[in-house]
Amino acid sequence: MDELDAKIETAAKKRSRAEKAFNAADAELRALLVEGRAAGKGPSHMAKLTGFTREWVAKIAPDPKRAA
Repeated sequence: MDELDAKIETAAKKRSRAEKAFNAADAELRALLVEGRAAGKGPSHMAKLTGFTREWVAKIAPDPKRAA
């Protein structure tokens, strides 16, 4: 294996670790958004906290009263 192969392999491992970390953080955020909606927090409020759009928050965590 030459130097470039080693760099490619290292970068691939680094990307894999980053992807796992992102997926874990994303799952945590999505669960907290659902919890927030259940606690009566609105999508606009949570959008301000997260930096995401209100529509994205509402899609991830729809109003539990309407889902029933």
